[in-house]
Amino acid sequence: MDFMDFFWLLVWSFFFVAYLMVLFQVLGDLFRDDDLSGWLKALWVVALILVPFLALLIYLIVRGRDMAERQARSMRDLRAQTDAHIRDVAGSSSATEQIAAAKGLLDNGAITPDEFEQIKRKALA
Repeated sequence: MDFMDFFWLLVWSFFFVAYLMVLFQVLGDLFRDDDLSGWLKALWVVALILVPFLALLIYLIVRGRDMAERQARSMRDLRAQTDAHIRDVAGSSSATEQIAAAKGLLDNGAITPDEFEQIKRKALA
């Protein structure tokens, strides 16, 4: 295998991985969407199987904006749930328990180090 073969292998591998990422993002969005009926979802899946590149392109053009809005709404909902959980933990236990619970959230990546410090300061105040 010479350099050009290796180079083209890398290029095509990149495009294949990018295609898979977009495909799984679209499939996740498709099944997360409450506005589409089951039949339309099935039709999109069949289209993605039969003519994958064309169906992906059409989906992104037709439903791309809604896809981004659903993703943003999902992130806001997740953030609100995390904040509510932190408030529940912070308001219902001793300072040591609050700090331990916040440390667990920090270790899981649910909160940032700055948020952990805020919870710690509140618990110790």
